[in-house]
Parts: sequence; structure tokens; C-alpha cells
Amino acid sequence: MSVKIKDNTNIMTKEEVFKELESYGNEGTKSVLVKHGAREPFYGVKVQDLKKIVRKIKKDYQLSLELYDSGNSDAMYLAGLIADEKMMTKTDLQNWVKGAYWYMISEYTVPWIAAESQFGFELALEWIESKQENTAAAGWSTLSSLVALKPDEELDIELLKRLLLRVEKEIHTSSNRVKYTMNGFVISLGAYVPELTNLSMKIAKKIGKVDVYMGKTSCKVPFAPEYLQKIIDKGRVGKKKKTARC
Repeated sequence: MSVKIKDNTNIMTKEEVFKELESYGNEGTKSVLVKHGAREPFYGVKVQDLKKIVRKIKKDYQLSLELYDSGNSDAMYLAGLIADEKMMTKTDLQNWVKGAYWYMISEYTVPWIAAESQFGFELALEWIESKQENTAAAGWSTLSSLVALKPDEELDIELLKRLLLRVEKEIHTSSNRVKYTMNGFVISLGAYVPELTNLSMKIAKKIGKVDVYMGKTSCKVPFAPEYLQKIIDKGRVGKKKKTARC
């Protein structure tokens, strides 16, 4: 009887990944990301090129931790794309949120994996109470991803209503990136939870324009009522995602 040996040719080391990241480095992308808040050292790799590396790795829990701990922004973002959400511990996620020094990591990478893990709601509710801007923003972003992923029957609708009312009350006096992610939460809730679409729209109209400093960039804050209306008009309310990552 022949025994099939597992093919390990796709396993990559941290050093091999960094060589690939360096090869994909793009000065134009790097310049743009610096304006958004990325810090040296990093290469400026486009997401489409990061996904070429993801196709080689698939998911690798240990490698994702090593890449994230490097502090290199490209590697940290890649870590989120290859992380094994089933193996991530609460301690891992707490370490990740502490290390999330700019919004591409704190509002995307960390929330994506937190939301897909078994600790999503627990950590989101803890993080939104943080005095640290990036941590609080990560909490609101995690909530946005959770409502986009979880079936409505698994959601605490009354809790989400209370959070929505809290956003209405606190958004304009919150810190910069927290305002941005609170606004995103209103949109996400209205888009993915049909029972709360009308209330989300009502709150969005009450909130109105949200002023967020976006640095030396051309980025704008989505106007929630308009954004939600487009989703409603396209008949996409309640259509859940399979994954938070992109």
C-alpha cells in the first residue's frame, strides 16, 4: 500500500515572504500609504500583489503571528489575509490590536480576524470602551464586520439598537477615527440587518455629515443616508458576507 505524503512545498518562511514583499514594493503605493499613516520600514505593496502571496500560503497561523510582530505594515496586512481565525486566541487578538498603529491595520486587518474568530463580540464590546483611539475604532469596525457575517438569529438585536443610539449621541464628540468607524457601523447595521435598516436610516439622517480629518488625502467620509439608500435601491439589504477579509 502506498502512503501519500503531504506536500509541504507551499510552506513559506518569514524570510521568504519578506523577499517577495520587497520584490513587489512600489514607490507610488508607498508614497500614498505614508500620507494615510503608514510608517517605515515597509515596501508599499499593493493589495492585489499581497493576494498573489496569499494564494501560495493559504492560511498559516504561526506565520501570520510572525509577520504581524515584524511591525512592517505590508507584512501586518498580509498577516490578516493568511491568519487562521480558528486558531487565533484572545491573547493573540489583544496583542494585534495593541500593535495596530494605523487605520489600515486597526480598522481592517484586526477587526476582520476578530470578527471571524470566536471572540468577536466579546472583544468588540471591550475595545469600544478603550481610551485608545485605534483600539476603540477597531472595536466599532469589528462590530461592523460581525453584523455583515453573522446570521440575524445569532445577533443580539436589542444590544445593537442600544449601540446605534449610543452612536447617535456620541459620534460628533468622539475622536477622529472613532467617528469614522461609528459612521461605518451605522451603514453596516442598516445594510446587513433588515430589522434595523429603518432605524439605521433614521439615525443616519439625524447624525448628518460626519467630519473626520483624513490627512493629506482625497478620501472622504461616506454620507450614511445616501450610502444606505443606494444599498436599499439595489435590493442588497440583508445580503451577508462569507468573509470579512478583502
